[in-house]
Amino acid sequence: MSDIEFIPNVFRSGFELTDLSWVPWKEPGRAGVEHHVLWAPDEEKGEDSVGLLLRFPPGAHGDFHEHLGYELMLVLDGVLDHSDGPSYTKGDLIVEAPGTRHQMSSREGCTVLAIRTRPAAARTPDRPIRPVADTVAAQA
Repeated sequence: MSDIEFIPNVFRSGFELTDLSWVPWKEPGRAGVEHHVLWAPDEEKGEDSVGLLLRFPPGAHGDFHEHLGYELMLVLDGVLDHSDGPSYTKGDLIVEAPGTRHQMSSREGCTVLAIRTRPAAARTPDRPIRPVADTVAAQA
């Protein structure tokens, strides 16, 4: 029998998903983001993909990175801001191809399902990007 994780009503606010184990994502370039691992890479099985629920309080942001595989992001609640300018709201699905570089943030707060087929690598922006709110970074 396979392991099954069931999360009822995943479209409610991530801050109401109190039955999940949220962990602060402590990594250079990230501020305030929390994650819940659905599955993680498994080197023994040759599995590179990862599935995460991400919770961005208002002002939180990830690092600037490049995708080495595809990334799918489904906004479950709130507004997700992309460093190239667009913002995505509840129900929006974003698929980014390998080689895509970006930084995600949320000025209002959001919860996102993120699936990566391969890891991402930290990068330094080589062009101007949308600034992120700095309220969480100032509080950290």
